[in-house]
Amino acid sequence: MKRLENKVAIVTGGATGIGEAISKKFAAEGAKVFLVGMPQDPVKQVIEDIKKSKGKAIGFSADISSEENAKEAVETAVKYFGHLDILINNAGVYPEVNTIDEFSVEAFDNLLKNNLRTTFLMTKYAIPHLKKSRGCIVAAGSEAGSIGIPNVTPYGGTKGFIHSFIKGVAAEQAKNGIRANIVAPGPIDTAWTHKETSDINKKIEKQMMSATPLGRRGTPEEIANVYLFLASEEASYVTGAIYAADGGITIGKGPVGDEVPSKLKKEPKGTLNLKHQMDGATNLR
Repeated sequence: MKRLENKVAIVTGGATGIGEAISKKFAAEGAKVFLVGMPQDPVKQVIEDIKKSKGKAIGFSADISSEENAKEAVETAVKYFGHLDILINNAGVYPEVNTIDEFSVEAFDNLLKNNLRTTFLMTKYAIPHLKKSRGCIVAAGSEAGSIGIPNVTPYGGTKGFIHSFIKGVAAEQAKNGIRANIVAPGPIDTAWTHKETSDINKKIEKQMMSATPLGRRGTPEEIANVYLFLASEEASYVTGAIYAADGGITIGKGPVGDEVPSKLKKEPKGTLNLKHQMDGATNLR
């Protein structure tokens, strides 16, 4: 039996980067996926891919930092599939890299809107339905939320909020049978960690790799695997946890990644057909 057989999962930010991998992994494991993305995201294309692989998915294209849209997203998922078992709060942005004195207020407000407000609103409106199914929530944290990272300090601050927020939800909702956990990735092979597709420069890109004990970026599928575990019954005794899927970067002591031989730095071959891992929220939206 597949690990998410007949479960209904909402995946926000589900069409690009790590979100695409989560959507496709969950569908492959039997979940009915309600894929939420911004209007400019390739929501339809990812749904088509899922259906070609015999999975079940429908889409919802809207800005869920709007209360009206967030509420409608949850209600539409429940209306279409009949219930809700899993909420994946993956939506988020990484719009600017700058020292705090140069960091724009516009980018800061964008972080609050797309990282915090989306997580709060989707959780708020999903909880009544998750109470009925004794479901679970898994949210996107970050190494930046655990230790703080120079040049993206506001981003790290939003992820620190999510870490505390989800822990609070876990304690508050345990009496209702709801589990809530966080996945905290390190540098992942998406648009955010490449100088060509984000605001980072060559120096920062190199530092990411040398600071990661495994000496490489993680893949979106590797992160989706952690989400899968936490969303499944295999994690039935796990709540309020932060799962660091970061190649060891949060415990790295200096540029230890430089010591890894090149043959060990190769990313593993996954099973998912990912087309949008280099798309994502690396600009204001």
